[in-house]
Amino acid sequence: MEDIILYEVTGGKLLDEFAVLPFELYKDDKAWVPPIISEYKKYVCGIGNSLCEAGPHVKMIAKRNGKTIGRILFGIDEKLNDYKKLKVGYISQFECIEDYEAAKTMLDAAKKWFSEKGMDRIKGPLSLPGGEDNRGFITDNFKNRTYIMNTYNKEYYNRFFTEYGFVKYWDCYAYHAKLDKINIERYMRLVPLVSKRYGFHVDKIDLKKNIKRDADDIHRILLRAEPEEWEDFMPMTRKEIDMVLKQLIQYADSDLIFIARTNDGKPIGFNVTLPDYNDVLKHLNGKIFPFGIFKFFYYKRKMNRIRTFVLFVDPEYHNKGVSAAIYANLYHNACKKGYTEGEGSTIWEYNIPMITDIEKTGAVRDIVYRIYQYRLK
Repeated sequence: MEDIILYEVTGGKLLDEFAVLPFELYKDDKAWVPPIISEYKKYVCGIGNSLCEAGPHVKMIAKRNGKTIGRILFGIDEKLNDYKKLKVGYISQFECIEDYEAAKTMLDAAKKWFSEKGMDRIKGPLSLPGGEDNRGFITDNFKNRTYIMNTYNKEYYNRFFTEYGFVKYWDCYAYHAKLDKINIERYMRLVPLVSKRYGFHVDKIDLKKNIKRDADDIHRILLRAEPEEWEDFMPMTRKEIDMVLKQLIQYADSDLIFIARTNDGKPIGFNVTLPDYNDVLKHLNGKIFPFGIFKFFYYKRKMNRIRTFVLFVDPEYHNKGVSAAIYANLYHNACKKGYTEGEGSTIWEYNIPMITDIEKTGAVRDIVYRIYQYRLK
C-alpha cells in the first residue's frame, strides 16, 4: 500500500480539495447537507470570522496515490488561552475515509505541532475560534438531517479518536420539538405575570435601523451573563459581535431574534434563532451560481424549521421568567410565519439552567455531539 502524504493547504487546488472532500465521503448520506463551497473556503481561510486573529493554525489534507483521503484543521486560540491561562490546542474540520492509518497520520501531525508549540492538551472537534457552529462529533443519531451550522460526521470518527487516545471532554446536546407539541399554555399564563412583577418587556431585534444599539445591548448582556468558569468561552469583544452579526444577518429573520429589557431600558436577555437554511442548501449541491440561485429562492419559501443557537439572561434576572418570555415571543412569531419544527443546540451538558428551560417546553434531546480531549503532558 502506498504511503500517506500530508500537504499543508494555503490556497489554490489544495484548498479546493480540502473543501470538496466531504462531497465524496457523504454522497450516499441523505442526512448530510453540503455547504456552499465558495463560502466554506472563505470560512476556513478566516474571512469573516476570528480564525486568523485568534492565533496560528494549519490546514492539511492527506493523500494516497494522489487521491485526497482526509483533512484536518488545527490551531491555537491564543486569546482564549491567555484569558483562561491555558495551554490548549484545538482540532476542527476533521474528515477521513474509513482508514485508521489516515486518521492517525493527520492526528500525529497535529500532536507534533502542538507539542512543539508547548501545548499540554488538545480538544476537538471544536468550532473555529469565536464560533457557534460545527462543534463535536455526533455519537448517537446519524439518520436525521442536521440543522444549519451543525456538524454531521461518520460514526467511525468517534472510534478513530478514542483509539488514538482521546477521551470524552464534554457532550453538547441538540433538543428537537414539533411546535404544535410545545407546552405553550404554561408560558402564556406565566409571561404577563412575571414581566409585570419584575418590570421587563421583550422586543424584536432591529436589523435595519437600530442594529448598533442592539449589538451594544447584546455585548452588555454577554459581559454579565457568560459564566467565568466556562473554560471554552471568554467575553466577546464589540468587534467580534459585529463580525458575528455580519455573518448571521444573511440568514437572520428579525422576527425570530429578541432582546429583553427592563422598563427603564437595561438589556437583560437575548436569543439568536435562525431559519434552518439546510432546508435550502440540501438542494444546491454546494453551488449558488449559475442555477442554484433560482433553487435558493424557490426553496427558501418552503423552509419550516428553526434553530436556536443561544439564549443568555443576566444572572440578576435568572428565575424571573425572562427566558420564558423570550421563548413565548419566539413561539408566537415562528408559528405565525409557518415554521413547524425547531431545535435548540448545541447546549453544553454543564449548562443546567438552559437544559432545564428547554426541557420545560417539551423539547426532546435528539442528538449528542461529543467533544474529545487528549493530554500531551
